[in-house]
Amino acid sequence: MTDLIPLSSPWWVERLGKELDARAVPMKRLDDYYRGRHPLLYAGGKFRAAFGDLFSGFSDNFCALVADAVDERLDVEGFRMGASRELEADSDAWRIWQTNDLDAWSQIGHIEALVKGMAYVLVWADEDDDETPEITVQDALEVTVAIDPASHDRLAGFKRWTADDGTVMGTLYLPDRIEKYQVLTKNSATAPILIGGPLFVAGRYDWIRREVPGEPWPLTNPLGEVPIVPLVNRPRLRGDGESEIAQVIPDQNAVNKLVLDMLVASEFAGFRQRWVTGLEIPYDPDTGQPIEPFHAAVDRLFIAEDPNVKFGEFGITDLANYVKAIEMLIQHIASTSRTPPHYLLGQSGSFPSGESLKSTETGLVAKARRKQRVFGESWEEVIRLAFKVLGDPRGEIEDSETIWRDPESRTEAEHTDAVVKMGSAPIEVPQEVLWEKLGFSPQEIARMKEMKAAEPPPPPPPDMLAMASGGGRNGMPTDPMMAPK
Repeated sequence: MTDLIPLSSPWWVERLGKELDARAVPMKRLDDYYRGRHPLLYAGGKFRAAFGDLFSGFSDNFCALVADAVDERLDVEGFRMGASRELEADSDAWRIWQTNDLDAWSQIGHIEALVKGMAYVLVWADEDDDETPEITVQDALEVTVAIDPASHDRLAGFKRWTADDGTVMGTLYLPDRIEKYQVLTKNSATAPILIGGPLFVAGRYDWIRREVPGEPWPLTNPLGEVPIVPLVNRPRLRGDGESEIAQVIPDQNAVNKLVLDMLVASEFAGFRQRWVTGLEIPYDPDTGQPIEPFHAAVDRLFIAEDPNVKFGEFGITDLANYVKAIEMLIQHIASTSRTPPHYLLGQSGSFPSGESLKSTETGLVAKARRKQRVFGESWEEVIRLAFKVLGDPRGEIEDSETIWRDPESRTEAEHTDAVVKMGSAPIEVPQEVLWEKLGFSPQEIARMKEMKAAEPPPPPPPDMLAMASGGGRNGMPTDPMMAPK
């Protein structure tokens, strides 16, 4: 079978397939925590006895809030390509972006990377549109890429997924070719006819060639590079990215346990425990066991004939201690994740404004800007590959730039005043840069420029009109010979 397939391909499929297998459990756990599906293994026996499955799906979910707080500040607004970086956004790059619905899909890619540590973007030609490449966001549970540790080039990429009919599919992306496979199953009746049996065995799968009608096998890769771009959260020199919520999970579990303990305490303290002294306890004549003399209920009264009998009740259970412990853990979540405390504490926290708001959100803004640098490099590579698919010279540009929306929160008046001062002497920042500083998107700036160009020129000032008619200031003649005697 070695004449059917290069020897390197089975090695890549097995290696990258093992990476996908190793990710399955930890990434599924991270995804569950983001979605609020937290295991309640720490719930005590009294909780289960009191509530059963009533709160089986309970979670006071802060993991989603920590990830979403960053994601909300990661909005791509355009790209500058090459020499145009210092001028204006590239309209063709934005057309490709919009055609692929990446306003929405980029956010999905960001949140996937924030939660799982990794996401991927696949770039390839669109069979139905010669002018627009197809760009799709891919799940890290289905796609992985091998990176050269020396050059950081992408050596190979692999996508493995399950089709609607249950067949496991695989596509291997190499710099010079693309090979498509599927797993040999009992339902693959045509497989032995196509290739005479399994092409190779990698991991737990028997892979066979997947033929696509009208398409050669293997498919030539004209790009000369692997068309899968990683979106990596918290990248390191070795290994995959790191989830934004991984370090939050222990505190999240502790919060959930304290809340469940508080529910148990409220259940048993909801009806106060009573006590009685000086009362003769009756016994069951058959068993010899003491008999409870009273049945406590809202509509029942305790009565004793002996005047020495005394009744009382235990003090209330103070749930404030649980609340304080929960708030302490939430503060830990805020500090370790650099999420503003007022995002997490709700009404129990203070809501800052003005300079205090800016100070409180400094950590979150700095984190968002760092994500913009890393994710921005990936999106620039995606757009470069898209132009390369089209055969456009911009596919070779290495100095492109992603335009992001400003992640910092400011009051409108404060922000506008600061930007206006930038346009005044002695700084005199160009108007188009000021528009960008005010938060207008490249598309809005282009539209405003068109509107300004279409406006009629303003009338000249009165002084200029007077001079044009032979008069001086306030309409007085400027020639001394014409002055009144």
